[in-house]
Amino acid sequence: MDTNENLGMNRRDFVKFAAGAAVVAGVATAFPTAAMAADPFPMPALPYADNALEPVISARTISFHYGKHTAAYYKAINTLYAEKKLSGTLEGVIAATHGKDDMAAVYNNAAQSWNHTFYWNCLKPGGGGEPKGKLADAIQAAFGSFPAFGEKLVADGLGQFGSGWVWLVQKDGKLSIMKTPNAVCPLATGFKPVFVLDVWEHAYYLDYQNLRKDYLMAALGKLANWDFAAKQLG
Repeated sequence: MDTNENLGMNRRDFVKFAAGAAVVAGVATAFPTAAMAADPFPMPALPYADNALEPVISARTISFHYGKHTAAYYKAINTLYAEKKLSGTLEGVIAATHGKDDMAAVYNNAAQSWNHTFYWNCLKPGGGGEPKGKLADAIQAAFGSFPAFGEKLVADGLGQFGSGWVWLVQKDGKLSIMKTPNAVCPLATGFKPVFVLDVWEHAYYLDYQNLRKDYLMAALGKLANWDFAAKQLG
């Protein structure tokens, strides 16, 4: 399966999709726009300033989560891509290495790079509330109401044992919620990501300690980027 087709992106488009605006409300991001040009997968810039998600997510959390964790995944996949003499897009690498024990490090770092970039775009300053238009209609059809969707997303995110992700995904035109452990990316199993919240502890522990539910509810209610999510629908 060509997972690149799921998102309709080539590598250049992925960087554009992930980078978003380098300036939000006139405030330049504190992070670089990309890694070295020689990298096959330059790390996209955060699409807002490092303090733009406060008070829900602090600049300190961003400094670790984006500045260290996300950066480490991109550094690792760029190194492995060269060492393993790989070719193709990041999505293609995820698809090609999924389920292969001898390529676990490649898959994990490729998927975590993709997952994190998607996550950063699922948030925005002044987000949250309820979606409108086709996304609202699709959620209504799948879950009965937006509150019912929100309750299930938070419950499944809270129920993900250990590290992982809670996703709104689409397959065969229908929305569902999927929770995945560790680095697992829905792209590898034929699902199209629409929205995600990160439930690794580094996503919330500095701000919420062990209160994962509080983080999930705050991120969903105050930061969710429904405009971005709507664009992912097939």
